[in-house]
Amino acid sequence: MLLFEAMIQTQTVPISQYQATADYDEMFERPGVPRPHYRAIHEALTALQNEEFADRQQRAHISLLNQGITFTVYAEGAGTERIFPFDIIPRVIDGAEWLHIERGLKQRLMALNLFLQDAYNEGRIFTDGLIPREIVFGSSNYQPAMHGFTPPGGVWAHISGSDLVRDADGTIYVLEDNLRTPSGVSYVIENRLVTARVMSRLLHASGVRPVDSYASRLHALIQRCGVAGPAAVLTPGPYNSAYYEHTFLAKQMGVQLVEGRDLMVKDGRVVMKTTRGPQALGSIYRRIDDDYLDPLNFLSDSVLGVPGMLDVYRSGGLCLLNAIGNGIADDKSVYPYVPAMIRYYLGEELVLPNVPTFHAAEERSREHILANLRDLVVKPTNASGGYGVVVGPCSDDAELAALREAIVADPASYIAQPLIRLSTCPALIDGTWQPRRIDLRPFVLYDGVEPWVLPGGLTRVALREGSFIVNSSQGGGSKDTWVRNAA
Repeated sequence: MLLFEAMIQTQTVPISQYQATADYDEMFERPGVPRPHYRAIHEALTALQNEEFADRQQRAHISLLNQGITFTVYAEGAGTERIFPFDIIPRVIDGAEWLHIERGLKQRLMALNLFLQDAYNEGRIFTDGLIPREIVFGSSNYQPAMHGFTPPGGVWAHISGSDLVRDADGTIYVLEDNLRTPSGVSYVIENRLVTARVMSRLLHASGVRPVDSYASRLHALIQRCGVAGPAAVLTPGPYNSAYYEHTFLAKQMGVQLVEGRDLMVKDGRVVMKTTRGPQALGSIYRRIDDDYLDPLNFLSDSVLGVPGMLDVYRSGGLCLLNAIGNGIADDKSVYPYVPAMIRYYLGEELVLPNVPTFHAAEERSREHILANLRDLVVKPTNASGGYGVVVGPCSDDAELAALREAIVADPASYIAQPLIRLSTCPALIDGTWQPRRIDLRPFVLYDGVEPWVLPGGLTRVALREGSFIVNSSQGGGSKDTWVRNAA
């Protein structure tokens, strides 16, 4: 049975029969006792008749279907476009806890921006011995063309989407940072619109902070990026997994959605071809990876980018969001050094902790990883979307043997972390309430003065029983994320 079909059965058992796992559950502090910020929602769910759950889930599914809200899943043998699975029970975050999360996200993004500026210019952090040079300069994400460059306004990462997880003891960790082309914010907004249709009274009675200002804030950020002229969203095209989001954001902001073939370089500017002739762009929110942006300066066989775009960017004739070269800041081999960056650049202690991380390039760490593969989560340093991740406790001997060979052959390409027992939240699966593991991707906008954090973010759900992989690209679903107003 398909996951989404399983979620919309006509018969549903009462939520009172929900059995949380031994790990941290977001809704219940112990069996049958909801956490304080979930009490009103629990009461409302308990009062619903069983058939109403399935009806509301069905209405949510139809709403997503009618709007064409899709995502491409590559973990099923081939790229398959499907309706983005949505569970109607929201993930709720207490207002006071959110203030803590918000402070940590702002701190992190400011430090990472300072690191990018330093790494591509003076390199003080290397000279002072806080980060080994070879980790950054040896990264496939390092862009030599950005050496000595300062982007418009001095901002490298205007948009971030760091992934947060909660462990079994309730601690919230930053699992990884995404500073290149983080995706998923369109689903945050659409999830809220769907929830407003199927659970409107509960939503409005719960004191939930809105998320509908994101597009206007992003548009304002793009417009004041530092270069005169209109803005556009640059997409690889309709075959990209996040194409729905590209079209959604362009429409929400009222700007053109363009592909590389719609643009060209003329008189030192990137111009958009229009029926009235070429129009110079001031800023581009690009959803294309660095290597495909400019076939003259990066991959010569790319047909997605614009020949000469890098030269315009470096000369100050264009603002790109995000900047070229950001991959060194969210490279998984650099991730362990973010706490040191925060102390070094900001003079502050870390607000949101990192997950303990071992880099296989270091001999002692590699020995530890190889001796404990069964207990660790191993990740390629230059991958995202959950691809290549091996969860030791969930792997068989053959998988671990192949992983061991790969680490020995290329240790610099792997990190390992202890398995975080991701918190669970009730999800409606096959007519019953079942615990499913979740994470959170909040989105932060930064203009160089003060970061702004979207209240909530994308709560992703590992819909398969027992799975720790929540990524949408691996078949996960999502929930609406409600941030309660602080008392």
